[in-house]
Amino acid sequence: MKTLSEQMEEMGLKKQIQKDLEKAYDEALKNKHFKELVEKLNMDRKLLMKYTTLLEESSLDYANCKKCKSLLECKNKITGYAYLPMKIDGNLEFGYQACSYQQKLQQETAHLKNVYFFDMPEELKNAKISDIYMEDERRFPLIVWINNFVKNYVKDSKQKGLYLHGSFGSGKTYLIAAAFNELAKKNIRSAIIYWPEFLRDLKSSFDTDFSEKFDYIKKIPLLLIDDIGAETVTEWGRDEILGPILQYRMQQHLTTFFTSNLDLKTLEQHLSITRDGVSKIKARRIIERINQLTEEQKLISKNFRK
Repeated sequence: MKTLSEQMEEMGLKKQIQKDLEKAYDEALKNKHFKELVEKLNMDRKLLMKYTTLLEESSLDYANCKKCKSLLECKNKITGYAYLPMKIDGNLEFGYQACSYQQKLQQETAHLKNVYFFDMPEELKNAKISDIYMEDERRFPLIVWINNFVKNYVKDSKQKGLYLHGSFGSGKTYLIAAAFNELAKKNIRSAIIYWPEFLRDLKSSFDTDFSEKFDYIKKIPLLLIDDIGAETVTEWGRDEILGPILQYRMQQHLTTFFTSNLDLKTLEQHLSITRDGVSKIKARRIIERINQLTEEQKLISKNFRK
């Protein structure tokens, strides 16, 4: 049992702690942002005093957010987030909350979880149909095709894709990426893979990793094989990778797109030649599968990469 003097000493210590809390809280209230923050909470003063230090930290983020005009101007420790108090069951809990700009960005990019980009330029993640270059009338038929495809895919997922060929930098990949991004907003999964690098990556993969990547690309609902014809042709890549992928997708009616600088006739010649010799029959089989999966179109346009 505590002695009387010990009890009095403890009471005195508690009173001093209480005074210190009140003093620190009153001092913090002189800051207008701190005051605004606690007034919004509308909670008991005695409870708020216990969290003065954390509330001061929150008031710094709160003040930064009040005058912020964009994510680029964010001055908080974590860009796009503010460390703020939350009322939960009569108590205060603190955590990072996304600001309005961050929330808008999250909404605008939420669809990207449905699109797998392999070794593709970052700007394709932001490709939009509304941003497609419209001033060249030679592009109009293709743009109409893309728009119709997007409108109809949800109702008919067994549509043919495109084998889109044309000059370097004409915007082939951007057009299809814009369509995929639009469909991703409707929760439709797709993949855009740079074909030469994808083959190299598969070649260096271990068994489990190889199987996962191969099956994923083979079975994804929408697939764009980008820049086919730019790869170094090997029997392995043509006969054991490309052939089985196309065969499966053809049998399962999975929509497939291709971009290339080569038309189909030239691609067939390209695929027929490997270091081990010439095989026109195997190249012809690949072309027949591509024909089953796609419509061939040519994009005539200026070079947007200059």
